[in-house]
Amino acid sequence: MVNEIKALIDKEIRLELRQKYAINGMLLYIVSTVYVCYLSFRLKTNHIDKITWNTLFWIIILFTAVNAIAKSFTQERYGRLLYYYTLANPVGIIVSKIIYNSILMLVLSLVGFGVYGLVMGNPVGDVGLYLVALILGAIGFASTLTMIAGIASKAENSATLMAVLSFPVIIPMLLMLIKISKNALDGLDRGESLDEVMILLAIDAIVLVLSVILFPFLWRS
Repeated sequence: MVNEIKALIDKEIRLELRQKYAINGMLLYIVSTVYVCYLSFRLKTNHIDKITWNTLFWIIILFTAVNAIAKSFTQERYGRLLYYYTLANPVGIIVSKIIYNSILMLVLSLVGFGVYGLVMGNPVGDVGLYLVALILGAIGFASTLTMIAGIASKAENSATLMAVLSFPVIIPMLLMLIKISKNALDGLDRGESLDEVMILLAIDAIVLVLSVILFPFLWRS
């Protein structure tokens, strides 16, 4: 199983490198969105409060995640999926896609945080805690949206179905992330964010376990 997951992750990386426009398009999306935010706020008022700064950043990361992960299964042709069906274990497929999308989201989130802080200023009081929130958010978004993308790919209007199904899970996760990152912005003691961090870890674990349990039934359909 481990070797199978490694091979599938390697396949995902090779496909992404072969289609460089995909990752380049996501990076361009982040940079252009940050620049639009800069034009909208900094040039007009020359000031942006911490709450607005934090909220804008997570909105950018959320939409980046949706655009980056929505193609997890829709980009796969039917013939290729049938080929995977004969060779790979469905658990290996979903775990490899979650790991790959988590790595992709970590890269995009860190790049986005760097560009956003450079352009919009960096008022974060506790950078370490903010990076913890960023890592948990990237993994949470990746695991949740990957599983939902697999479900939505079975329907005709997959984009709409993905948005509807992801809403109940993403919103609580986003609220926890905003609270943790707000504490990091204010430089509060890290113990104040311990409950939210544990909740995020629990959500990530639940989504991963449900993906492993439910995806084989979805895959056989």
